[in-house]
Amino acid sequence: MRYISTRGGAPARDFAGVLLAGLAEDGGLFVPEAWPRFSAEQWRAMRALPYPALAARLIAPFTAGAIAEADIDAICADAYRGFSHPAIAPLVQLGPNLWSLELFHGPTLAFKDMAMQVLGRLFDHVLARTHQHVTIVAATSGDTGSAAIEACRDRAAIAITVLHPAGRVSPVQRRQMTTIDAANVTNIAVEGSFDTCQDLVKSLFADQSFRARTQLSAVNSINWARIAAQIPYYAHAALALGAPDRAVAFSVPTGNFGNVLAAHAARCMGLPIAGLMVAANRNDILHRFFAHNDMRVAGVTPSLSPSMDIEVSSNFERLLFELLDRDPDRTTAIMREFRRTGIMRVPDATWRRAREGFSAWRLDDEQTLAEIAHLHKTAHYLADPHSAIGIGAARHLRAALDPPIPVIALATAHPAKFPDAVRRATGITPALPPHLADLFDRTEIYQTLKPDLDAIMAAVEASGRRSAA
Repeated sequence: MRYISTRGGAPARDFAGVLLAGLAEDGGLFVPEAWPRFSAEQWRAMRALPYPALAARLIAPFTAGAIAEADIDAICADAYRGFSHPAIAPLVQLGPNLWSLELFHGPTLAFKDMAMQVLGRLFDHVLARTHQHVTIVAATSGDTGSAAIEACRDRAAIAITVLHPAGRVSPVQRRQMTTIDAANVTNIAVEGSFDTCQDLVKSLFADQSFRARTQLSAVNSINWARIAAQIPYYAHAALALGAPDRAVAFSVPTGNFGNVLAAHAARCMGLPIAGLMVAANRNDILHRFFAHNDMRVAGVTPSLSPSMDIEVSSNFERLLFELLDRDPDRTTAIMREFRRTGIMRVPDATWRRAREGFSAWRLDDEQTLAEIAHLHKTAHYLADPHSAIGIGAARHLRAALDPPIPVIALATAHPAKFPDAVRRATGITPALPPHLADLFDRTEIYQTLKPDLDAIMAAVEASGRRSAA
C-alpha cells in the first residue's frame, strides 16, 4: 500500500513512512493511493472475529508492504488487552433501531484510546526496526492528549509534547494529561483555542529545518494511521447488526472530522453504510457546510462539549480531495484560499456530492442538557455531552430514513469525564472508575505559554533532549 498527499507535492510513501511523517511536506494529508475493498462474503467471514482480530484484519491492508500481518495481529491483541469491557466496544440499545456504540472503555475513558493504543505500539515497532527517535507533537481539544500520552508514556524512542487550550478542557481531561509524571512527556497549556494549538502544530511541521532536526511526528488525526485504526469499530458495529446483508447508518459527534472520515473510509472499503450524520455542537462549521454549503470561519465559543470546540476541521481536506476526484491542484487552490480568506468556496456540484453521503445536525448547550436528561429518564442511560449530541442527531437521522435501518450513535466519552454537565442534566454525579479515583489528588505538571511559535519550538526541543538523554 502506497500513500499520496492531497496536495500532490510530497513523495509517495509506504505505511511506515506515513506513520513517522504525520503531515505531508507540502502541507497536505496522506491518503491511500487506492481503497482496499472487501466482498460481501469476506465481510460475513469477519462477523465471528473478536474485536482485536477484526481490527488486525482491517488494518492489515493499510500496512501491507511495511509491516507483516503477524505483527499487526500481535499489536492489536496487545493494544486492547487493558480495556475494561470484554466486548471492547459494546453496543447498547436505546430504542427501536437506535443504538449507542460505547467507545470509552479504554484507559483514558474516550474513543481516542481505540486508535491510540494501536498507534503507540505501531510507533514502537517501526522505530525499533529503524533505530530512530521521534518527537511527537499533538494539539488536543481534550481527549487526544491524554490518550496519546497514555499510549506513548515511558517509550524510549518517543518524546511527546501535548498542547491544550488553557481553560478550555474539562478538569478531568486536563488532569488526565498533566498528572502523568514521565520523562518523555511534556504538557503545555496554550493561551488560546484548540485552533490556536492546531495552527502552532502545523507551523512546526511547516518549518522543514525544525522538522528534520527534531524528527517531528504526529498522533493527531492528521496522521493516517489514526484513521486506519478507527475504521474497525464501524465494521464491528455494522457486522453485529446484520451487515453486509443489512445497511446501517451512523451518527458521529465530531469536530476535527477524523472520526466520521474513518466511517467514510469503511464505506469506501465496501461496508454498507447508508447514512453518515455529522453531529455538531454550537461551533457548527461542519453543520453549516453540509446544510448550506457555508464553510466560513466564525470563531469558537466554549461549550459543554469542549472536544468539539473546533473551528477548522483538518480532516475535511481528505474528503474534499475525494469529492474533487482526487485532483491535488484543485484541492490545494481551495485550501489555500480558505486559509487566506476564512471562506471555503466549494463548487455546488461538489457540495451536492458531499450531501449524497453525509447529513448534519447540531445541538446547542441547552439542547445537549435536555438530551442527557431525556436519555436518563427514558432509557436509564447516562451520556456525556459529546455522546448526547451524537445520540440526539441519531434520533433525527432515524426519523428521516425510509425504510428504517439500525442507526448507531457513537458514545465517545465516559460521563465521568464531564461530571458537571451530567449533574446539571440529571442530578447524578458519575464516578470515575477505580484506576482514576484519586485523579484530583495527583500533582499536576505543566507550563502555560502564550501562542508564540519560538517559545513552543524551544519547549518541544527541550522535551526531545530530555527524552533522548
